[in-house]
Amino acid sequence: MSQEAVTQEAVNQEDVTEPVVNAVVVYYSATGTVFALAKAAAAAAEKAGAEVRLRKVRELAPTEAIASSEGWAAHAAATQYVVEASLKDLEWADVLLFGTPTRYGNPTAQMRQFIDTTGPLWARGLLVDKVVSSFTASSTAHGGQESTILAMNNTFYHWGAIIVPPGYADPVQFRSGNPYGTSHTSDSGTIPPGDVQLEAMAFQARRVVEVAAAFLRGRLP
Repeated sequence: MSQEAVTQEAVNQEDVTEPVVNAVVVYYSATGTVFALAKAAAAAAEKAGAEVRLRKVRELAPTEAIASSEGWAAHAAATQYVVEASLKDLEWADVLLFGTPTRYGNPTAQMRQFIDTTGPLWARGLLVDKVVSSFTASSTAHGGQESTILAMNNTFYHWGAIIVPPGYADPVQFRSGNPYGTSHTSDSGTIPPGDVQLEAMAFQARRVVEVAAAFLRGRLP
């Protein structure tokens, strides 16, 4: 290769622009378990180079129901500062990370209500090729963690999104045990996510950002 060609190749490499990945972590949490996972996901995504927004979905439960549970009321008060998710957040983001507790093996009503508002984005094709992944928590060990994530995926198929699970792509997955998405057993919110679950959540977020970056890079002219 001539010196001129070598110089030109170096210039071309310098001209390569790394894409900026926008990531939004959208969650619902009653007592703080999923919130802890969501914070870990947001921190890991930011560390991986993404611009990150942490958003909660709107609470639908009546005030009386929230007040009847000490943990629920305390968490609601402690997270008043978190901005509620909007359709603009989804339109802005390249990466969508959704976190929800299980409810009879399904996402919560709060999460479903938010997802059900995405019709205008779907109709305009604005959710196509979003890179998505989800995570969950349940009170008991067999409380529907995997079916909740699979139920979330049903929506992503309709969007034409790109689903990125953690799989067994990192050693932590052999300890966390869920290739569908990070999950945690909270025993009615009394056991917070431990180091393994938080590490698994960080890996999942990092993996999704890296896949999105590679996808966006491939689209550069």
